[in-house]
Amino acid sequence: MFNEMLKTAMEDAGMNATALSAATGIGKSSLSQYLSGKVIPPEGKKKQIALAMGLEADYFKNKHPIEIKISNLAVETAAKLMGKPARFVYQGLREGVLPFGYAVKMKGRWSYYISPVKFTEYTGISI
Repeated sequence: MFNEMLKTAMEDAGMNATALSAATGIGKSSLSQYLSGKVIPPEGKKKQIALAMGLEADYFKNKHPIEIKISNLAVETAAKLMGKPARFVYQGLREGVLPFGYAVKMKGRWSYYISPVKFTEYTGISI
């Protein structure tokens, strides 16, 4: 979550809320709400905070695995991200050789599940 990332970044940068407020022009009350998790700042504020701490401008963007919101990655999407044909992923899931998901046959039909988190861990491809 953003507030945990912000706390860690502040500790790493050796900054407290007062110093960050001075560096960004963002009020201490707003920073307090960000740190508590009550409010998530807009992307522009996230960028401003990151730059003030010497981080990449997109440091706080929603690209971290902990923030993945989807619960199942489509086989076709996984195949496209991997640069493989969909049949490669279907077969790999059926045979149990792709560790990021599984396939189950029920009443003559296959059903597939791919964990977005495990997919990212295994392939290194962020979703």
